[in-house]
Amino acid sequence: MSVLRRGSASARRGTAEVVRAESSPYGSRRLVIECDGVVTSATLRDPRGTVVGAVWVANHRDAPAALDRARMDAGAAPLLPATHVRTRAGRGPLEPTDLDIVWFEEGDGVAVLEAGEALFVIPGWSDMARGIPGYSRDAAEQSPFAFPLRDEIAEFGERIDAARDHWRRHDAEDAWPAFQQSVLGHLLQRLGPGGHYWHDVGGQLTGRRGTRPTVGVSERPAAADRDYAVLSTIGMSRQRMPTIELYEDDVAPYARVELAVATALPSQRAGSIFPWLAQYPWRSVTWFAPGDVVKWYHEAHTFPLGSGDAPWQGVLLLDDPSRLAGPVPPGLTGFSVDGDPVRWLWLVPITGEEHQYAKSEGSDALVRRLAHQGRSWVVS
Repeated sequence: MSVLRRGSASARRGTAEVVRAESSPYGSRRLVIECDGVVTSATLRDPRGTVVGAVWVANHRDAPAALDRARMDAGAAPLLPATHVRTRAGRGPLEPTDLDIVWFEEGDGVAVLEAGEALFVIPGWSDMARGIPGYSRDAAEQSPFAFPLRDEIAEFGERIDAARDHWRRHDAEDAWPAFQQSVLGHLLQRLGPGGHYWHDVGGQLTGRRGTRPTVGVSERPAAADRDYAVLSTIGMSRQRMPTIELYEDDVAPYARVELAVATALPSQRAGSIFPWLAQYPWRSVTWFAPGDVVKWYHEAHTFPLGSGDAPWQGVLLLDDPSRLAGPVPPGLTGFSVDGDPVRWLWLVPITGEEHQYAKSEGSDALVRRLAHQGRSWVVS
């Protein structure tokens, strides 16, 4: 990767060159740091290349008295004015080898350190369309292009440390087996002995080294006290889901989930629902909450929980399946990861019309309707 120097031919032409670029561990975001010799800026982009977050990083010339609108009109990142920068004199170029990129655990935000010090942060809530940029160390006042990092450095500093610790533990050689055994032990206590186990149903979530499964599926066959099997994911709760902080002040109670389905269908067929859902939050940069409805991405007849002419076209996610008809559900609470409680969400198949009803009237209205119809939470 080349870095533009002041006075270079590229800088005189106003073209930007990439200083560093890196995709998130889940492939759902890509950080691009660019410099044209006058300004360094950074963008966070989705897989289609659409900018979802951005931040001005630094001027490389003396700050003007007013915002440089000529550069903006030309489609370039502006020189921030002297009133909005920590020092009027522009800084030297960034050296790629001095930069350390730290992705947040959720994969929707990123911090970049220069020589060990936080240089800028683009959090998951950065949204240039709403005038919410990232945070820059060299910004002194808020603007549509950068917020001062110093105003939030205590909170971001803790989050950067937590993210580095998460990825260090995540990449340890024994991390996956240890996590896997802890969840299997929990399920053994709650549901009894296991049956079949499917490895690596998470697809894109295979870990940064690509050597370990991130999401498996455990079958708990029917037993003396129940006439249905339970299939549960193992591994979704290993990482927090993205974007929760946009909606909840306290992220911890909602951050980690596993999915489960109770079924009398053949487990091999029912378990094929999970490759679609296990990677969904990180692939789509969203989160699963109780009451969410998720529409099947393909033709209805291919839906894994269907049978014959069953019209199912999606799923309802319930943390309390006893709201519907059926036997008393097993309790799966009591497991936590890094102090966050893990919530098991049960899958209940729904029709396309029921999906639309939940979208228009709310999931509580759908649950009441299904309960009135006598719909069971056990898939048969």
